Amino acid sequence: MRSGVIAQKVGMTRVFTEAGEHIPVTVLKLGNCQVLGHRTTDKNGYVALQLGSGARKTVYMPKAERGQFAVAKVEPKRKVAEFRVSEDALIPVGAEIQADHFVVGQFVDVTGTSIGKGFAGGMKRWNFGGLRATHGVSVSHRSIGSTGGRQDPGKTWKNKKMPGHMGVDRVTTLNLRVVSTDVARGLILVEGAVPGSRGGWIRVRDAVKKPLPKEAPKPGKFKVAGNGEAAEAVPAKEGA
Repeated sequence: MRSGVIAQKVGMTRVFTEAGEHIPVTVLKLGNCQVLGHRTTDKNGYVALQLGSGARKTVYMPKAERGQFAVAKVEPKRKVAEFRVSEDALIPVGAEIQADHFVVGQFVDVTGTSIGKGFAGGMKRWNFGGLRATHGVSVSHRSIGSTGGRQDPGKTWKNKKMPGHMGVDRVTTLNLRVVSTDVARGLILVEGAVPGSRGGWIRVRDAVKKPLPKEAPKPGKFKVAGNGEAAEAVPAKEGA
């Protein structure tokens, strides 16, 4: 199981195939995504990689937090996240993961925070049908109607779908195809829409419901700090 990456959503565009067909894609940018630390079974009880991405000022950063970045010998990061990996997929601390960590044609799962909509009614939030246009209904055409029974059950059940705050939820979209990658600019183009607004942080990792391509590098494609060339990665074995 390989590590994922932390990317930032740039926006949507489209690319054209040789046949002239256009594919809607979302552009994700890797903002100097580096490994900050390892989580091991002996010390933490599980195996994972801690990654950081984006630049961050240290003016208001606590000293303890600054010390963590100092130990890893990397610049302070704005976004930090962990990815569970297998023991043979650990990447050295300080290494920068490249855009070609994912190969063209493979499927990935993306996780982001959905756009906030504020307080929304039942029709917008839950796709309710609303009340009738006539036959005594006035003013409250978009209301949700009754929320409970009469004598039985005599109450409104918990978790009833009702108007309320909509959006700002953690959303995962499965099986998005990687259309192309740009290592020089750190861009990953995935087919379709990605949850979140422009500038939002997105977690991208190998799809759990699709097989990993044989040509995908393992443990990954990364650049070691102080070395201008990307480290050699061994392609994943079939069925890994």
